[in-house]
Amino acid sequence: MKEASKLKKLWLATLMVLAMLGAACGQKAGDTSATGGTSTDDGDTIKVGLLHSLSGTMAISEVTVRDAEKLAIEQINAKGGVLGKQIEAIEEDGASDWPTFAEKAQKLISVDKVATVFGGWTSASRKAMLPVFERNKALLWYPVQYEGLEQSPYIFYTGATTNQQIVPGLDYLKGQGKKRIFLVGSDYVFPRTANKEIKAYAQANDMEIVGEEYIPLGNQEVATLVNKVAAARPDAIFNTLNGDTNTAFFKEWKTKGIAPDAMPIVSVSVAEEEVRAIGPEFLAGHLVAWNYYQTTDTPENAEFVKAFKAKYGEDKVTSDPMEAGYVAVHLWAAAVEKAGTTEVEAVKRAAAGIEFAAPEGRVTVDGPTQHIYKTARIGLIGPDGLIRQVSGSDGPIKPDPFLRGYDWAKGLT
Repeated sequence: MKEASKLKKLWLATLMVLAMLGAACGQKAGDTSATGGTSTDDGDTIKVGLLHSLSGTMAISEVTVRDAEKLAIEQINAKGGVLGKQIEAIEEDGASDWPTFAEKAQKLISVDKVATVFGGWTSASRKAMLPVFERNKALLWYPVQYEGLEQSPYIFYTGATTNQQIVPGLDYLKGQGKKRIFLVGSDYVFPRTANKEIKAYAQANDMEIVGEEYIPLGNQEVATLVNKVAAARPDAIFNTLNGDTNTAFFKEWKTKGIAPDAMPIVSVSVAEEEVRAIGPEFLAGHLVAWNYYQTTDTPENAEFVKAFKAKYGEDKVTSDPMEAGYVAVHLWAAAVEKAGTTEVEAVKRAAAGIEFAAPEGRVTVDGPTQHIYKTARIGLIGPDGLIRQVSGSDGPIKPDPFLRGYDWAKGLT
């Protein structure tokens, strides 16, 4: 199996190099046609890339984001497509492996010559892809909440940044009188950066971090971690675990017999799909911080949920990252129509200020940061596996990826 994996990566790398060499040979000075930096309007269809983990530890979360993006493409095509052409999706598997994400991104840009890519989940996958998109001047739409402290001219971020998810989650705990917090997370960039921000917030808000533990992504050996958390007796646990490690964590935590209202776990990477996969009986009563739930009460969400279930099955659920991926496709299509071309720089200019009546409520693209305005929602997981809002912001929050509006965050960047 290891040898097969090595051969696969070697093949991908060879393909990428050949594609770049071929592009370079046929490229005149000043011509960027080998990259995503120009229009791809000449064909019968407009190709876009869908790049998610369809295998590995992150498949539990990413497959359904891909599904939501395909639903958006289908809806847009049913209304005539973009610029009068149908959108053609080219799918690739990032395989929960960050170098693979970079390789597949380059393939989509150089070989498939897609107009844009929708993809990623973990910050590790995004960080791996970022230089690829910047080098090629191609466009990535990233659909998942993340730790902030980043801004790329070739990425649009349709998931929440820190001040739209993590900070509202901390504000909620503070309002509930929870002062002693234990931090648990997967061992990669998102949890470590997020926890650095959480520690700065705690110091400024009379809260105490009583423990901080990390576990490798995909690791199922969580007994020691759970014992450490239980022994610390925090008021609440802030959970930045990702992927199927959450399954092991919540099942092991259940054995401790600690009531969720006595010691709630607040998760920022567990949504309806993960609740269903883990089992509602292990999560009921715990909290999450997101911007959208299947239960969000808007007319647009009623239509979104109905359409998703009609396409993929009545037993399916919708979630925040799925909705953000769905929104990303619609925002890109609106920007292309406004620009009159798929040319990247024109699309970027056109995207600024675009509004969309999303399932989560109205969203607006913030031109300077290429993030979007989003409403914060704290949710309670029910025994039926659905999440219902218990607190939220008054309306969409302006994205502040570098936390410049917070005195306590000075020195983080």
